[in-house]
Amino acid sequence: MKGEPLIVAIDGTSGVGKTTVARRLAVALDVPYLETGAMYRALGLKVDQLGVDPVNQSKVEELAADLDLELRREENGTVEVLLDGRHLGDRARQPRISEITSAISAYPRVRRIMVEHQRSFAESRGAVVEGRDIGTKVFPHTPYKFFLQAPLETRVRRRFKQLQESGQSNLSADELMREVGQRDERDSTRAESPLTLDSSYRVVDTGSRSIEEVVQVILEEIQQRLMKSPA
Repeated sequence: MKGEPLIVAIDGTSGVGKTTVARRLAVALDVPYLETGAMYRALGLKVDQLGVDPVNQSKVEELAADLDLELRREENGTVEVLLDGRHLGDRARQPRISEITSAISAYPRVRRIMVEHQRSFAESRGAVVEGRDIGTKVFPHTPYKFFLQAPLETRVRRRFKQLQESGQSNLSADELMREVGQRDERDSTRAESPLTLDSSYRVVDTGSRSIEEVVQVILEEIQQRLMKSPA
C-alpha cells in the first residue's frame, strides 16, 4: 500500500469475536493480522512453566524483559507469536493460562514491553491489531478504531462451545460465566491501560450479527474513511 501503513485497531471484551473478525479483515485489506493477546499469553505460559507466582510483579516483569518472543508473519498473512522459537498452539488458551494472563497483563512494565513490540511491527508494515487497548494506548492516532461488544451470555456461550470442541476445559457453563465476568471486571478496572473506549471508536455489536456482517460493516467504514483521506 502507498502512503502511511494502514493500522486498524480492533478492541473489545473476550468472546466478542475479535480474533475471527480481525483475521478476515486482514485478509480483505491485505495487511498482517496481529493478535496482541497471544503475546501476553506467551508470557502467561512462561510464568506457568517456570512456576512463578503471577502476583510477584517484579519477577513477572523481569521475565517479560528477557522473554524470547518473536513475531513472524506467515504466508497466509497472520502473525504468529513464537515463544522460545515454538508456536504457542492451544496450550496458551487453556483457562488456567487465561487467568494468569489476565493478572499479569495489568503490570505497567509488561504492557510497555509488549507495546514496543507491537508498534515496531505494525508501524513498519501496517496491520489489523486486536486487543483491549489498541485504539486508546497502543495506536491512539489511527482513525480506524472499532470496539466490538456482545452480551455476556452470548460471549460465554461462544467460549463454552469453543472449549468443548477443543477439549480444553472441564469448566461448567456457570463456572465459565463467573470467570469471564471476573476477567471483564479486571480488564475494565485495572490501573494500567484499562479496557475502555471513547468517541473515536465505531462500536459494532457482534451479538446480533454474523461474522460476515461484522466484517462487512468494518470494511465499509474503513473504505469510506480512506476515500476521504488526503492522498
